[in-house]
Amino acid sequence: MANDPEDISNPSAPAESRYRFVIAALVLGGHLSVGLNIFAVSPLLPLAIDEYDISRAAAGLLVALPLLVAAVLGLPSGILIARIGLRRAFIIGWTAVAMVSLSGAAPNFITLLLLRSATGLGFAFILTATGPLLMQWFRPKEVTVMNALTTAALSLGIALSVTTAAPLAKVMGWQTALTVFALPGIAGLVAWLVLGRDSGGKSMTGAGISLREVGAVLRNRAVLLLLAADAGILVQYAAFTGWLPTFYNEDRGISLSQAGFITGLLPLVGVFAVLAGGVVALRVASPRALFVASGLLAGLGGLGAFLLPGPALIYPAVVMMGIGSWVYVPKLLTLPMQMAGMTPERVAVVWGSLLTFSGFAMFVSPILVGGLRDISGSFIPGLAIAAAASWALLVAGFLLPKNVTDSPAHTSQSPLR
Repeated sequence: MANDPEDISNPSAPAESRYRFVIAALVLGGHLSVGLNIFAVSPLLPLAIDEYDISRAAAGLLVALPLLVAAVLGLPSGILIARIGLRRAFIIGWTAVAMVSLSGAAPNFITLLLLRSATGLGFAFILTATGPLLMQWFRPKEVTVMNALTTAALSLGIALSVTTAAPLAKVMGWQTALTVFALPGIAGLVAWLVLGRDSGGKSMTGAGISLREVGAVLRNRAVLLLLAADAGILVQYAAFTGWLPTFYNEDRGISLSQAGFITGLLPLVGVFAVLAGGVVALRVASPRALFVASGLLAGLGGLGAFLLPGPALIYPAVVMMGIGSWVYVPKLLTLPMQMAGMTPERVAVVWGSLLTFSGFAMFVSPILVGGLRDISGSFIPGLAIAAAASWALLVAGFLLPKNVTDSPAHTSQSPLR
């Protein structure tokens, strides 16, 4: 692993090196690229339904399958990254996102579905490798700031794609629009190949992490609560981001462009909410109050987003939901790094597990909403179930141990040597 030339003799130098700003830019670009592609197709689902003559449940796979791939690969990638190294992990992630640029040439639904699934592969490796990379290159307080910025970049990417997909589709065709959102992935891959480094002050052992250690980390009460809280929020977030444009268009008579703009407020508001969450995470030691407040906003806003009748009331509800769905995230991502006994390998496992648990939840929820709509003729039952899941964050806030940052992240394992 190569160090900044001026820093070779100092094992803690990466935290002082100016090259960490290059690493920061690359990591932010990776999260932005994933965000641009993960939900880009959601405002275009009615067009896909018409072109391919498929059911709403099948169309939901265009949103859900990438999330399933991310879920399946989340924990395994967290374990694998310790062996293949962070540089290779980011190469895999960037390459997968770049592959989505072939969407404009997809001849049928199955091909497009497979290309969309590559987004999940990129999501798994880029997100899971980010935690250990940040631990290597940045000071503890800088890690919290970077967690806020990377999540803001992800949210900004989602906002840009969801709000502009329908207008772009009118100009160039909806599949070509999907290609446009994947083009930054090509630029990111080239940039990482030239500039990417994985060396830092807390290097990974290269020996991997044992399954026994993985099990010990995942049995920690605080980790389990974090997994449940994030999965509950993202059940609602994925279902609403995937289907609110169609719901507003079919049930509220709102145009697809306006419906996409309303739904795009979720990640757009999230950009600012997650930055505010980063400031709070730096100033507030205990995450409990933050999780409770965030869960309350997400729960109430989610109910209003589909139960309130017109745009005048829907807009503030969606904004409230967007704040609640993002403001807790910097604390969620930083918390595992603050627990006793945590190493880069173990943080990769926790982050990978977050992706696996939340990814499965996000995979199921759009299909559930679409399937219940096909069966019942209404989006309300599926959206109500998704909204109920979001209250898990509030519950987790009450149940988190008060001394969570002092609790060991494992039962009997000593830190890796």
